[in-house]
Amino acid sequence: MLTETLIYLFVFIFGLCIGSFLNCVVFRLEQKEKLSGRSKCPHCKATLLWKDLFPVFSFLLLLGKCRYCSKKISIQYPVVEIATGLMFLVVFWVFGFGIGIHGFINFVLLLYVLSVLIIVFVYDFKYYLIPDKVLLPAIVITLLYRISSLSLSINYIVASAVAAGFFLAIFLISSGRWMGFGDVKLAVLMGLLLGFPNVLVALFLAFFFGAIIGVMTMIYKKKSLKSEMPFAPFLITGTFVALLWGTQLAGWYSNLFLN
Repeated sequence: MLTETLIYLFVFIFGLCIGSFLNCVVFRLEQKEKLSGRSKCPHCKATLLWKDLFPVFSFLLLLGKCRYCSKKISIQYPVVEIATGLMFLVVFWVFGFGIGIHGFINFVLLLYVLSVLIIVFVYDFKYYLIPDKVLLPAIVITLLYRISSLSLSINYIVASAVAAGFFLAIFLISSGRWMGFGDVKLAVLMGLLLGFPNVLVALFLAFFFGAIIGVMTMIYKKKSLKSEMPFAPFLITGTFVALLWGTQLAGWYSNLFLN
């Protein structure tokens, strides 16, 4: 029992550390900086010390302010770190390390793709843009992994083509006004990750969540239907839910309407 608890604690702390790195990736992508090099305060550009870089804890100890210029640190940093830690923990709880080397590689792939999706979520939420520098390598790596599992590859590749084709049709019909091409590429990754029927569950949930948030935004912020709203965060939320419980949700839906 103690060993199992320690493993879960390790996975959560590992997720916190990865979340800290993902925050760095988001910042440096937007600034068009290399990922190598010491971290700096985005305000005063002071080089951060090791004691400033502990995920969540440094934010709390510094009371959410830079040690050097006293300007506020964005709440994004601890939120992303905690969210990544919790997501890693849930993925481990549901899938574990897998069985054998193939199962372990699948688990590592899940964590990698999940990390990419977190970057895309935050970046699109903040800047209304999906960064190809992280999305395209994830598509290639996931595709190669699916191809290496020949007995399973067709399902995922077809799911990818269907999901991407759906968004491509929306993109072409609206001339990019309703949906950006980045969402088309994101749909490719969704299909490769989820396969059928889970990708359909993810798409349904994305539009469902999007509709709810869209209506709430119009009510409380008085925005119109023409107001721009990033859609990738909804796609990624739907993907995460479908990854964990897509089969159960699809089964429940089938029983509800077919029985």
